[in-house]
Amino acid sequence: MSFTNRETLNSIGLLTLRVSFGLFMLVHGWQKLMGFKEMADNFADPIGMGSRLSLISAIGAEVGCSLLLIIGFGTRFAASPLAFTMIVACFVVHGADPWQRKELAAAYLAVYAALIFTGGGRFSLDHLIWGGRKQANKIEGKV
Repeated sequence: MSFTNRETLNSIGLLTLRVSFGLFMLVHGWQKLMGFKEMADNFADPIGMGSRLSLISAIGAEVGCSLLLIIGFGTRFAASPLAFTMIVACFVVHGADPWQRKELAAAYLAVYAALIFTGGGRFSLDHLIWGGRKQANKIEGKV
């Protein structure tokens, strides 16, 4: 397999991860957004910010960052709050729970960590906006 084909397949894989896990998490965030009034006063406050601010932070990550992830804009940046949210969910909120309870958060965390390291791939707005400049700089020996 040539380098170009491998790069294309890797980018298709990253697109699949970004869109699928972005949509999966968007559903969680949307439920929180729609139930904000009911949840605001008694949402989990695992790091001491207060229930309302914890809920707003979770919604910001789960809705806002998921949308950015889906379109591949600021992929590494967008995956960071999502990874942090999953760290808190896995190790703080569900820290004492059995593995089955924290497994989903750990799976999301693994995907977001991978996207922090890899970026969005060729089929992302990141590549559309900045990818061409990076490639030109590599050719000219600037990177």
